[in-house]
Amino acid sequence: MARPRDEELFVVEGAPRTPVRDLYHVFLRVPGWVSLLMIVGGLVGLNVLFALVYVVIGGVANARPGSLMDAFFFSVQTMGTIGYGAMYPQTTLANAVVAVEALTGIVATAVATGLIFAKVTQSTSRINFSELAAVSPMDGVPTLMFRVGNERGNLVMDAQLRVVVAKTVTTREGTLMYRMLDLKMVRDRTPALTRTWTAMHHITPDSPLYGMDPADLEEHEVELMVTLVGTDDTTLLPVHGRARYEAGDIRYGHRLADVLDLLPDGRVRVMLQKFHELVPAEPVVWSTPES
Repeated sequence: MARPRDEELFVVEGAPRTPVRDLYHVFLRVPGWVSLLMIVGGLVGLNVLFALVYVVIGGVANARPGSLMDAFFFSVQTMGTIGYGAMYPQTTLANAVVAVEALTGIVATAVATGLIFAKVTQSTSRINFSELAAVSPMDGVPTLMFRVGNERGNLVMDAQLRVVVAKTVTTREGTLMYRMLDLKMVRDRTPALTRTWTAMHHITPDSPLYGMDPADLEEHEVELMVTLVGTDDTTLLPVHGRARYEAGDIRYGHRLADVLDLLPDGRVRVMLQKFHELVPAEPVVWSTPES
């Protein structure tokens, strides 16, 4: 089936790993609950750090000497500018640390607010791709087809589709290369993407897929890489979706099941339960080029 968007295609070795330098991107990519845990963990860590400082230097009135719990809750009250007054700094050194923590709290609150805002307002899409692609005759021409849809009830404006076929080739020198070629689609853009759109590519003699059968696809490790970009008509933010079909995901002699049906009252019924279904079709016969 079409591979999920977050699945890695390559196993990369030797690349430097710098997660600390890319924490912002990590924060945006992980699920929301993980992002929340990162913020909570950061704030708790700061309070624990200042609590340890208070335990070492002392100077906090009404706090039990050496009590990490008292120091921690005093730190929370200081960073949160709560200031109940039950515990307060009574030495110059403690007041200096409180001043530093108050400034740290302001910065931490601003950073946390910005991160949450960026996460909440992050552009997301619900672009859906059919699990399988099919190849069958369409108007007498072998045609590759798959289905794209918007799972949300709104529109994706000016949706643009691009399909690249990737396959391994061996040069005359015996070098193995991974070659990528663009596929010319029957229609590669639509003014408004709704629930379903059938994307098609006519496999003519100038197509990279011409003359290939399932065995050839496996031999050359053929893979289709599909990307779609557009603008959400509700948020007016750019959205995108992507999928990839491996050789085993391309079924010859099948076509996409019909999902549109005309009702007696003239309305069109969209049967999304058939979004991923394939039905048998005529076999693909490659024509012999005329000499």
